[in-house]
Amino acid sequence: MRWSVTIGYIGGTAIRLHITFLLFLLWIGLSGYHSDGLASARTSVLFMLLVFACVVAHEFGHILMARRFGIKTPDVTLLPIGGVANMERIPEEPWQELPVALAGPAVNLVIATLLALFGQLSPADFSSLDLAKAGVFHQLALVNISLLIFNLVPAFPMDGGRVLRAILAMNLGSKRANPIAMHIGQAFAFLFVALGFVFNPMLVLIGIFIFVSGTAELQAGQSRLALDGLRVSDCMENQVRSLQATQTLSDVADLLLHSSQHSYPVLDESGRPIGIIDRTSLPEILKSADATTPVSAIMRPPRILPAATPLESAVKDMDKLRAESEIVVDGQGRLVGMLTLHSIAEMVLIRTLKPQWPVRGRNA
Repeated sequence: MRWSVTIGYIGGTAIRLHITFLLFLLWIGLSGYHSDGLASARTSVLFMLLVFACVVAHEFGHILMARRFGIKTPDVTLLPIGGVANMERIPEEPWQELPVALAGPAVNLVIATLLALFGQLSPADFSSLDLAKAGVFHQLALVNISLLIFNLVPAFPMDGGRVLRAILAMNLGSKRANPIAMHIGQAFAFLFVALGFVFNPMLVLIGIFIFVSGTAELQAGQSRLALDGLRVSDCMENQVRSLQATQTLSDVADLLLHSSQHSYPVLDESGRPIGIIDRTSLPEILKSADATTPVSAIMRPPRILPAATPLESAVKDMDKLRAESEIVVDGQGRLVGMLTLHSIAEMVLIRTLKPQWPVRGRNA
């Protein structure tokens, strides 16, 4: 996630702080200072750090359960509204998503129980929700109970929303479950925003987060389902303009005027790609090179995909690299096409609207 800094690693997962989280801590400290001085500011910030330690433990509940199904989590980002675990993928089977989603709230239940035991708290102590009059054990226990209840609200991408989607998917299938979970999550998002204007502005932020992130993630899930079972060769563009390494910058400029491609593969004599030139880099190249400069001097190393590569895997790699196109080759390493964001978007659109249509030989 952008605008975040890494503060350490736990079990190979990076712990990242978003800039808004740091601003939130600053605001907590200033509020405490204006209320009761430096000691209050220090106490407020330390307590909030303890709360977010519980949030990190909650996220690692998800992470450790996901690892049981072979899913890695490169990083966790802390935001003012909670933590976001960046898992490499969602569980492949709905029944797997269920324990992964429930593992986080289960951690909060364990923490609240341990705090109640160590703090010698009785059920009667929890009848009052006045945090100002409670001790640290009591406060943190109440916070964890609140996190447990709040995260189980069935609004995707919150844990309760993931539980709902998993249950729906086990009974209806993922393609039908995703839009139902998304619409329910959007309804809760609007409810949070409305309540936020009346009770607490933080609910407005939570509602916006649920709407934006939940919609984006579920749409991405629909896209993955649309690409399931396809190969790169099913989606690539096979009418590709290319260059030879012996051509010059003037040839590149001519191609730029007569083609709308984003990238141009550079081939050797046998038709194998040895480089690539991007349209976006051409302005700088034109400034610094003359017309007779050979293509081999201005190309960059290519990223190459075998035509038989599963399409979903190729899309994930492109997303990680933020690549807009990849060169596709056959079994002998010769150019057969280009996989682009545009061709992927077209395939997702067609397969979403007409999933029953077979993939024909347009890009075979």
